[in-house]
Amino acid sequence: MATNEAYYIPSKATWPIVGSIGLSTLLVGFANFLNGASVGSTMMILGAGVMITMFFGWFGTVIKESEGGIYNHQVDISFRMGMMWFIFSEVMFFSAFFGALYYARAHSIPWLGGEYGHIENKNLLWQAFEAVWPTNGPGQVGGHFEVMGAWGVPAINTLILLTSGGTVTWAHWGLLANNRDQLIKGLIATVVLGFSFVVLQGFEYHEAYTEMGLTLGSGIYGSTFFMLTGFHGLHVTIGAIILTVVMVRSMRGHFSVEHHFAFEAAAWYWHFVDVVWLGLFIFVYWL
Repeated sequence: MATNEAYYIPSKATWPIVGSIGLSTLLVGFANFLNGASVGSTMMILGAGVMITMFFGWFGTVIKESEGGIYNHQVDISFRMGMMWFIFSEVMFFSAFFGALYYARAHSIPWLGGEYGHIENKNLLWQAFEAVWPTNGPGQVGGHFEVMGAWGVPAINTLILLTSGGTVTWAHWGLLANNRDQLIKGLIATVVLGFSFVVLQGFEYHEAYTEMGLTLGSGIYGSTFFMLTGFHGLHVTIGAIILTVVMVRSMRGHFSVEHHFAFEAAAWYWHFVDVVWLGLFIFVYWL
C-alpha cells in the first residue's frame, strides 16, 4: 500500500479473532470459577495467556508497520481520534463513579436523615441513624472503621503523580528537540514514579484492611472508596506499563520529531490519570 494514497486499507489480520477467543475463554473460565467449577481456573489461565500473546503479536505488528513507514496521514488522524474517544469514554466511566459518590453524600444520606421532610421519624429506618459522612450504613455494616486521612500516603501519592506529569512533559520536550537522552531519562523517571504510586497504594490498602477496619464491606463509604481508588490504581498500573513499552521503544531508537503518536497517546493517558487523581484526592480523601 503506497503511503500517499488517501485511504489506508490494512492487510488481513488474524489477531482480532485470536483476541476474541482469548477473551471468551477468560470470561467463561471466570464464570465457571465463580460457580466453583474446577475447570474455571485453568480456563482463566489459558484465556489470559492467549490475550497476552495477542497483545504482543498485534501491537508488535502495528509497531513494525509504523516504523516501516506504511501508515499515511489518514491513519495518523484515525489513531488520534481513536485515542480521544477512548479517553472520553474513560472520563464518562469515572464520571459515573464520582456521580455515585456525590449522590450518596449530597442526596441519599440527607434524605435518610429527614432533611428533605420525606421521613418524619428517622428511627423507622434504624435506631440512632446519623446523617453524616462518612457512614457505613445501618448497624455499622462491616463493623467500626477509621476514615482514610488525606495527609499521609495519599498526599505523597499526589506529589508523585504531579511530579510524573512534569517528567513525562520534560521527556516530550526532549523528543521534540531531538534529544533522545532527555527523552529516555524523562520516561525512566515517569515509569519509576508511576510504579511507586502503585506500591504505596498497596501499602495503603493493607493498612486499611489490617489496622483501620476499612474494607469493601464497610458500607457506602468503603465501597465508594475502594471503587474509585481501586479503578484509578488499575489505570495507573496500565499507564505505567504503556509508558514502559514507550520507554523501551525509545531506547531502541523509535519515534522521531515528526512521527511519535504512540508517545503522545501514552502522555495523554497519563495526564488524564493525573487529573482524575486530583479529583479523587479532593473529594474522596480531603473533603
